[in-house]
Amino acid sequence: MGWIDDDREAPTLGEIQALAEAARDALPGPFRPAAKAVAIRVEDFAEDGLLDELDIESPFELSGLYDGIPLTEKSVMDSPHQPDTIWLFRRAILDEWAERGDVGLAELVTHVLVHEFAHHFGWSDDDIAAVDRWWE
Repeated sequence: MGWIDDDREAPTLGEIQALAEAARDALPGPFRPAAKAVAIRVEDFAEDGLLDELDIESPFELSGLYDGIPLTEKSVMDSPHQPDTIWLFRRAILDEWAERGDVGLAELVTHVLVHEFAHHFGWSDDDIAAVDRWWE
């Protein structure tokens, strides 16, 4: 998937979703089963209420968000009200991708996704670097 043609429209929500799912499928084997239990949702922007809650002024400042209870904090007594979810915000990702100009879209989506999975797994920076070389 190369998006360098001036006549092509920006990648769709579905295309970003496909990149994210491919990145999840490429996680190291021991993490894949738990990662598969996390829903991935792609929207153009985070909702205004969420941005207000996070004290973020511009929706372009939030490219991803983990919504759930980290595995390191879960208890068998927890009764989930919804599945853990990673939200990716297409317009913020595309804005950063265009602004940077030095990384591929799949690489950037992978980076954002791995960062959000770090919250789910309770990973340290070293753990993240082992999965996503971007962090080295």
